[in-house]
Amino acid sequence: MQESYYLKEPEAQTRWASFENPLGEKGGGGKTNLGAKGRACQPIEPGQTWTLMETTGSGTVDQIWLTLDILNNPEGRQAFLRSLRIDIYWDGAEKPAVSCPVGDFFGANLGRPIPFESAFLVSPDARSFNSFFKMPFLKGAKITLTNESNTRVSMCFYNVLYTLKPMPKNDILYFHAFFNRENTTKLGSDYTILPKIPGEGKIIGVNFGIQTTPIYEDSWFGEGEVKIYLDGDDKYPTLCGTGLEDYPNNAWGLSKSTNQGQGCLIADTQNGIFSFYRFHLYDRVLFHKEARMTIQSLGCADKKTLLKIAGNGAPVKIVSGSGGSVDRWSEMFNGKDFVFDQNSKEGYYCFYREDDYSSTVYFYLDKPASSLPPLMPLAQRTADLRP
Repeated sequence: MQESYYLKEPEAQTRWASFENPLGEKGGGGKTNLGAKGRACQPIEPGQTWTLMETTGSGTVDQIWLTLDILNNPEGRQAFLRSLRIDIYWDGAEKPAVSCPVGDFFGANLGRPIPFESAFLVSPDARSFNSFFKMPFLKGAKITLTNESNTRVSMCFYNVLYTLKPMPKNDILYFHAFFNRENTTKLGSDYTILPKIPGEGKIIGVNFGIQTTPIYEDSWFGEGEVKIYLDGDDKYPTLCGTGLEDYPNNAWGLSKSTNQGQGCLIADTQNGIFSFYRFHLYDRVLFHKEARMTIQSLGCADKKTLLKIAGNGAPVKIVSGSGGSVDRWSEMFNGKDFVFDQNSKEGYYCFYREDDYSSTVYFYLDKPASSLPPLMPLAQRTADLRP
């Protein structure tokens, strides 16, 4: 990266788009008030869409910085950050490559901004959002911001920093992101992080937001394994993790941390709220024909705890147990009906459960638009967010 500071780039041009110069025009900044500060911010009315950046030609989007006055007011902030939508379009495509709630896209999962720094996403003080994903384009780029809430934003500030330059046409992978949520996962079915996507590309990372179901009390929810199906995988994946907390490189549970490639911003066991991320900085996940990504909604509890929560009516489907063995998962029930009661062996049991999962996956693809479904309706994104 340091080479870019001292090597000449005669064909590259730096541009900044903001309300002071929305089109990034040469010599076009600061005209509103004769060179004085005149249009640094704008309101966003309910239902309004602002075009933050639009250009033709080839180049890269290098950074997106955004702040809103509502970030200073925690009340109502969660639902709003799920209601403000960012859309990013490449090369004149009608369908956006990115269509996500602003909060989740920038790492404020569940509408909860937390100060953190990673390689691609940064929020120094939880009052601003930064994306440093490199986003190449060949024919043009457009970024919009839409307020789907009933709340007026009095002040929105932003900068989109981009470079206009020649790009290698045959080797470009376009930046994409996909948001998903299951307010209640289906017992025994994996949660979908990335639906099946045809094409060639690379999975870069995932942000997760999870709200556990209270009926499970404080039992562990994170035995689910991340599974990535590559290039024709059918029933079983090529890549299979070992547990939810293992994917963001934690172990034996989730604890708060922030690092370049992984972090856990919220680990609230008392209220069952968790937010964490993992970026594949040094272990790119490559696919050449297609990819799909899921995680199991699995928990773990000892016999006494499991008897209690199951007795309270918690949906439970046991898949394995220790039976008191040193090998914790020595007994595999392989989907067979299993009678669990007071006479069952002592030990820990792994079981499917139902919780609230949401995620944003970031990936590169060999086309400017994908076959993925559009962003889910507002009501599905905002329902039952905990204060």
